[in-house]
Order: sequence, then structure tokens, then C-alpha cells
Amino acid sequence: MTYLNLVNAVLRRLRENTVATVSETDYSTMIGDFVNDARVLVAAAHEWTELRSRITINTAADDDTYSLTGYGHDGEILNVWNDTSDWEVLYQTNEWFDKQNLLNTALSQSPNKYTFVDGLDGNGDVQIQLYPIPDGVYTLYVDSVIRDNVLSSDSDTLAIPENPVIHLALALAARERGETGGTSTQEYFEIANNFLSDAIAIDVSRHPEEFIWYTP
Repeated sequence: MTYLNLVNAVLRRLRENTVATVSETDYSTMIGDFVNDARVLVAAAHEWTELRSRITINTAADDDTYSLTGYGHDGEILNVWNDTSDWEVLYQTNEWFDKQNLLNTALSQSPNKYTFVDGLDGNGDVQIQLYPIPDGVYTLYVDSVIRDNVLSSDSDTLAIPENPVIHLALALAARERGETGGTSTQEYFEIANNFLSDAIAIDVSRHPEEFIWYTP
């Protein structure tokens, strides 16, 4: 569903006239803001299948820090794989990295650990540090959830389920308006939460192994 479709879906439920472009009126522009607010909240509520993607990193010798291009501020790492050496790259803490690099002689070979670097790069992306320090070219795959996808143009499309976004935006708009013609703001939020929980339950069925706890 496009950004314009989402805004009009909310406007119709508020018994307002639909628009030809999101910025047509001050009110439709505000509804567009609520749609984006709802998108952020819904995207953060779950590791949606639709938001999962793989970032490829090709290392260089003696360089241990790499940007996750497109990862943004709200991303999440699921797994990191060293395809060249055929093993998983596991997370370690910054403290552990400091001990290896500052208190010991740092190793230089195929990486098997990663951690997050403080701050963002010049493009606003997160960076990770690898250990051991790569001694050559290794191909790493970073399986991630990438959530930064602001809707701005009328034709921009929503990747995550639309119903939770529409109804949460409607709840936010109803709260701002102060009157909703029979449905309370609390009821709108409850409806939005129901749509969200149903959408999460459906998506969980695509990755059931991630939500089953196995005892060792």
C-alpha cells in the first residue's frame, strides 16, 4: 500500500475527504506524520520478515571496522556469517574487544567475533568491529532487520503489514482531534493493538524456530 493510500485510509475512517496528494492540506499532512509515527512503532514491535535483508561485507587486510550500509539507527543484527571460513561470527562485548586489542597482542586472521562501534559513520549507519583483525579478504554476511524507511513521496510503499499502521495512525489522529464520533480513543488503540498482535502471530509462523525455547 502506498503512502497516499495509507493517508486516505485514515482520512476515510475519520470521515474526512480523501486527497490527491499527502501534502494537499495541513490536515492530510498531519495524518501523514501520524502514519509515519505508526510505521516506526509497528516496525519496532517485531523482527518482520519483510524488513529482513542481508548486508555483505568484504574485509580488507588490517582493517577491523566496517559500516553496515543502509542499516540506519533502528536496525538489528540477527546473525553474522563468515562465508569464506564457513563459520558463524559471534557477538562479544566492547570490554572483551578492549582486552584483546589493548591488553594483549591482537591477532590477525579470519574474524570470528564482532561488536558494535560507538557512534555512527558519516552516512548515519552503524559500524561493527571484527576480531581477529582480518589478514585478507573475507566475505561476511550480516543478516539484519532494517527499519529505517520513512514514507515521504505519495508513491512510497509500506513493507510491513498495513492494518496495524492504519489503525494506530487512526488512534493517534483521534487522540489529537479529541472527538471521534462514537469510538473512544482507547478503543482505537485497542483495535490497533489487536491488528498488531494478529500480524505478529502470522509472521511468527514463518520463523517458528526463533520462538521455540530448547533446553540443553
